[in-house]
Amino acid sequence: MLLISTFATLSILGGCATVEGLGEDVQSAGEGIEDAAQDASN
Repeated sequence: MLLISTFATLSILGGCATVEGLGEDVQSAGEGIEDAAQDASN
């Protein structure tokens, strides 16, 4: 039972790191789009 609990905890923590990385990628993409829009308007 302890092994299952440990595995579940590690899976959840690993998923959080993946979601955090995805959020950073989306943020970077958004900043790139914003910069391109500002360049196009000038």
